Amino acid sequence: MGLRAREIWALEALYDVYGRRAYSLAYRIVSDHGAAEDAVQEAFLDLWQHADRLNPSRGTLESLLLTVVHHRAIDRLRKIRGQTRLHAGVDIETLQDLTPEEGDMASLAVDRRYVQEALSNLPAEQHRCVELAYFGGYTQVEIASIMNVPLGTVKSRLRLALERLRTILVERETSDLPASG
Repeated sequence: MGLRAREIWALEALYDVYGRRAYSLAYRIVSDHGAAEDAVQEAFLDLWQHADRLNPSRGTLESLLLTVVHHRAIDRLRKIRGQTRLHAGVDIETLQDLTPEEGDMASLAVDRRYVQEALSNLPAEQHRCVELAYFGGYTQVEIASIMNVPLGTVKSRLRLALERLRTILVERETSDLPASG
């Protein structure tokens, strides 16, 4: 893999393929062009600096990249709001071990139309929790305060919402597959 060998052409190719998606995800979170560009640049730099630790058997490069972009964008959003940074640095190995919920949400955010359609199928309380957590950058404690509900309620709503989103999007994906036969 050229990226693991830190060959510049591999980084350029990666950016050509995923740069636009990465920027779209970052911009969706921070709503600021400069902050989105910075988050994407930091994410690509993180991958480049830790390329020797990439393990293809632990997930796709796209999923990892978008997860790093998501974390960097949330950090930028928190910085804009004057909140504590979520991640001081990125541990590629830890990110590759993310639970499906965490990794999936970063990937799901890329295809906005399908995600918005899936989100519209959630109960209003679950929808709001997902928006605050994944697109607003709020912690679960902050969401509980904003929504004036117990922390356990927020955790349950997020878990149920992510399970429902996964089901909706997997059904959508399988319905898009050509019939075999």
